[in-house]
Amino acid sequence: MPRMRIALLTIVAMFAFAGNSLLCRVALKGTSIDPATFTSVRIASAAIVLWLILRSRRASQPVAGNWLSAFALFAYAAAFSFAYVSLAAGTGALLLFGAVQATMIGYGFSRGERLHLLQWTGLACALAGLVGLVLPGVSAPPLLPSLLMLGAGVAWGVYSLRGKRAADPTATTAGNFLRAIPFAAAVSLAMVAHTSIDRMGLIFAAISGALTSGVGYVIWYAALKDLKAATAASVQLSVPLIAAAGGIVLLGEPLTARLALSSVAILGGIALVIARR
Repeated sequence: MPRMRIALLTIVAMFAFAGNSLLCRVALKGTSIDPATFTSVRIASAAIVLWLILRSRRASQPVAGNWLSAFALFAYAAAFSFAYVSLAAGTGALLLFGAVQATMIGYGFSRGERLHLLQWTGLACALAGLVGLVLPGVSAPPLLPSLLMLGAGVAWGVYSLRGKRAADPTATTAGNFLRAIPFAAAVSLAMVAHTSIDRMGLIFAAISGALTSGVGYVIWYAALKDLKAATAASVQLSVPLIAAAGGIVLLGEPLTARLALSSVAILGGIALVIARR
């Protein structure tokens, strides 16, 4: 694949991932849709789009995936939505991707990978940044939503690790989204007393599922085939920065000194770890 095309696909995928944060935040902040309904619509619309993409490739191609991966995908999407009721777009994306990278780095360490001094320094910086971000204070994000977003990052890290060896990532992702629908429906049913339907909120949720999730993942997997692992991990560090910039420009969210310093510590620290790898 030509380098220019790889670069373009990668850029589009990163903006799609940041778009998930912005769409979820604007829906839960600017409309009356509830997080459970947002999650259900997002998962269902992604499943439909991915299924249609598979059918356009080959009518008889079955979906893949498994129930454990589907539950990890659902756990990510649900925690993501409930966290964004209170978190700013940039803060949420920073917590999410920090937890994703920490989960994947921790898994590698548990499998026998060893860190060099520079990597340990980077890991310490990243952990200090995460702690500094959520420590109580005037500009600290609320604790429970922060913990939910960290949980979403862990779930996404687990999902990513389980899907690393997928023979057909699109078929696997489509199957996992389809299997995640019952889990999302169960949460919506349990939260029926708090259900709130909003037309614009539903549109944002559908766009988040169909475009920035469904199509975004297909684009990312197309680029991923030609990217080295360290490069793939590194470029994802741009997502919190894109989301933070979008939150400031589009949603009027403030850029606090705490967020700026934490971003430098977390993203810089992770970059030191994965660059050596």
